[in-house]
Order: sequence, then structure tokens, then C-alpha cells
Amino acid sequence: MATTYLTLANEALRELNEVPLTASNFSSAVGIQAFVKEATNRALNDIANEEPQLPFFAAAPSGGTDPFYGNVTVETVAGTRWYLLKSGSSSITTDYASIDWDDFYITTIGVSGESAPYVSRGLKFISLSDWRRYRRDSENADDADTQNYGEPRYVIRSPDHRKVGLSPIPDKAYNLHFYAFSKPTELSDYDDAITLPDQYASVVLARIRYYVHQFKENLQQAAFALDDYKKGMKYMKSNLINPQPKSMSDDRIYF
Repeated sequence: MATTYLTLANEALRELNEVPLTASNFSSAVGIQAFVKEATNRALNDIANEEPQLPFFAAAPSGGTDPFYGNVTVETVAGTRWYLLKSGSSSITTDYASIDWDDFYITTIGVSGESAPYVSRGLKFISLSDWRRYRRDSENADDADTQNYGEPRYVIRSPDHRKVGLSPIPDKAYNLHFYAFSKPTELSDYDDAITLPDQYASVVLARIRYYVHQFKENLQQAAFALDDYKKGMKYMKSNLINPQPKSMSDDRIYF
């Protein structure tokens, strides 16, 4: 069962030797209880800011057909370079929190009217400065004059980080797949569930204690809580971000 806002806040309050809240008085909390509620959301944001690509911040599950396809799909249009990363987003405040720019994939599989042999390729990230230096002039000429589009090979990030650009400009419709990660949803109701698995609730609690002890000007206890938080983040990232071996070896020479 997922840890709720009320459960987490009360666990923090008990650790701090404060009076716990109830479902009925949660929304009207004042004093230290209200501060703990605020610190809970601050703690979740701190975790997301430190490691925005933790799996529980994923914008959606991995692709149903092939998990390597990512969790977001954008349909390209022939002759159009730039695409909003998050469809329907009105500003940077409602955009995705993070994008995996090293894992964009383009394919004609699933595109209406396309048949085998399909196009399927990973796209390389190219910085905006390199694109401007080496590719912008010729591709803008294609866009304005010759209409000489092609199969995209590179992705570029717009200066405001809200759009993805393709180079060359797409010559037809493709499905562009990538991985996106969302901001934590702010907790408000007592029964809201936190996005982290229960085993990592202690990381949030350590961060809450850090803020409360700072508020109370208990700097030594704040330092202890900060150390607990850093250790928790280290274990969480080790378990969830890089659990796979970094290298492989062949032991056949021993047999």
C-alpha cells in the first residue's frame, strides 16, 4: 500500500515528538504541523531536482510494443522541423521536468500507410551551437527553397528547452519516441499517495527533519538529518539508476 500524505507527515511528527494529525484536522493544520506538510512537498521537489530521472517520475510506462521505444511518442510531419516535447503544454511550468536526450528513436513502424522495409534508427543529439555552425544554413535553404528534406539523423534542443528539432527536416511522417519525466505532483489531500515506493519514504522523512530542525535552529540535528538524506539518495540512485554492471568480462580463458 502506498504511503499517503497523512501517514508520512505523521511519521515525521512522531520522530520530532510533535502531535500527529488526523484526517479531519489535516486541512486546517497550523504551526509545526503545517510546516511539516509544507516540508513534505519541498522534500519531494528536492529529490526530483537532484535526480529528475528516477523511474517513479516517468511521464508514462515504457512503450507497450517495445520498451526501448520510450514513454512518449510524437508524430512528425513532412517539412516540419520543430515539435513541442509535451503536447498541450502551455508554458515551461507545465512541461516535462526532464528529457533523456541520449535516447531518441525514430521509426515508420506504426505510421499509417507505411510497410516493410521500415525505417528504424536511433538519433544522435547535436548541440544547438554545432547545428548552427554546420547545418543550419543549408537546411534553412532546403526549408525555404528546394524542399530537399530527408530522413532525420540528429535531434536538437530549442533554446527555451521546450521543443525538439530534427535534422535533416523530415521528408515524411515518422514516429519519434523518447523518454520523459514529470515533476512530482504537489500533495494536498490527506490521502494523496507519494510517488516514491514505501522503501524510500525514509529519504523524504530525513529531508523533512532537516527543514524542521533548521526552522527550530537546531543545527546539529539538521546536520544529522542532512547526512541521512544524502545516504538515502545515494542508495536510491544506486538501486534505481545504475544497478547494471558497468563492464563485462569473458572468463572462458580460465576453463
